[in-house]
Amino acid sequence: MIEINLLLIFMIAGALIAVRVKDLLSSVIAVGAVGIALSLGFLILKAPDLAMMQLVVEILSLIILIRATIRKDIPFSMSGGWTFNTSATIVFLALFLAVAFFALKGMPVFGNALMRVSGAYITQSPALGAKNIVAAIMLNFRALDTLGEATVLFTAIVGVLAVARKIGHKKES
Repeated sequence: MIEINLLLIFMIAGALIAVRVKDLLSSVIAVGAVGIALSLGFLILKAPDLAMMQLVVEILSLIILIRATIRKDIPFSMSGGWTFNTSATIVFLALFLAVAFFALKGMPVFGNALMRVSGAYITQSPALGAKNIVAAIMLNFRALDTLGEATVLFTAIVGVLAVARKIGHKKES
């Protein structure tokens, strides 16, 4: 469980950076890093459905927040920090690819069931009449959970559309 402790330390540091940094764009990126670390924590705790949901909502909200804040922080992003920004991006990408390589290398062979429950899903799914095993699991074994995830996605999309719309905003005179 040392991975969880490291992720928690990273998330706390990201939250503190988001609060203490001067420009808005860096704060938004720090909050996005915290959300992606939370998604990794869900993966470590063997909850891939929560991890996917967190990742989707995090990426959508990060895109919207960056779009909303980029106009206000253009003088900061156009200043002379190009070499630092480029080197930080290259270091982040190298670190990300290294972690992804080791994480994907540790995955089991495709089709091997890791847990007793997943083995039961695989053996019972053909008798349910679905065209593929994913549909059988999602519709028969995990229907309520899937309904909850779809509700969360629908609510996130409606919230984004409500915030991003142009109709209904009053112009200040």
